[in-house]
Amino acid sequence: MKKPTARVREYLTGLQDRITSTIAMVDGGSFVVDHWKKPPGERLQGQGITQILEQGEVFERAGCGFSHVKGPALPPSATQHRPELSGAPFEAMGVSLVFHPRNPFVPTVHMNVRMIAATPAGQEPVCWFGGGMDLTPYYGFEEDAGHFHRTCKGALDPFGVDKYPRFKKWCDEYFYLKHRDEQRGIGGVFFDDFSELGFEGSFAMMRSVGDAFLDAYLPIVDRRKSLPHGERERGFQLYRRGRYVEFNLVWDRGTHFGLQSGGRSESILLSMPPMVSWSYQRQEEPGSHEARLYSEFLVRKDWV
Repeated sequence: MKKPTARVREYLTGLQDRITSTIAMVDGGSFVVDHWKKPPGERLQGQGITQILEQGEVFERAGCGFSHVKGPALPPSATQHRPELSGAPFEAMGVSLVFHPRNPFVPTVHMNVRMIAATPAGQEPVCWFGGGMDLTPYYGFEEDAGHFHRTCKGALDPFGVDKYPRFKKWCDEYFYLKHRDEQRGIGGVFFDDFSELGFEGSFAMMRSVGDAFLDAYLPIVDRRKSLPHGERERGFQLYRRGRYVEFNLVWDRGTHFGLQSGGRSESILLSMPPMVSWSYQRQEEPGSHEARLYSEFLVRKDWV
């Protein structure tokens, strides 16, 4: 029988291939596949596969990475909720993706599923899971938000009807720019440090979230990818991408974990958009579609 970590790795690499092959068909382009390995002597050892599509017809940048790393001691970002594991050797693996669409009416999407296993001295490994997905529109559509959240709920309901409302609230609280007092997008679901269903149940829940991603996102892409747009919509998209960069660099625990543990910077930062802009104290025209993003979509609400 395969070791638990081997089973998780097999699932994750398969998930990466399923997602990128499907996105390549939607876009018509192809992903560059970069197999990488940490060189000997670095504090973090491991390997991964970064797949990225750039300047496609549908996606301006679509990055999907798998990594499997081992280190002598968990970094601070991974033990803030588990101080008893501070300093324990660890193994971490996951798939993380961010897709930045070309059409401003198609939302940016993020998804991540992962497992961390720590082995304190003289003890059995302690495994926990994390993950989720969230949607960041530039122009909001209630139909899209409802579909995305219903799909997330459907993935989690078999593991307890408490999971979606719990993880939806967690997502709203996590993907929040404190320095702006602003939500990053319309949320989705997010969970971390999860092991309460035991290894098998927690792994199954993580798989259900990963498997739901394409069903959650692709119908939205199909509805919006051909909508006509101009310089106004493009300018607003680039401006709002600035918020995405701010969150990832200032607040995101995953980015911090990778950088603190000596991870591969090029892969960690694949979530960055190819083009972005900032404007000083920009104000949107009252009643405009751009203003509605703030008043009706960048708020915590029940989308199901």
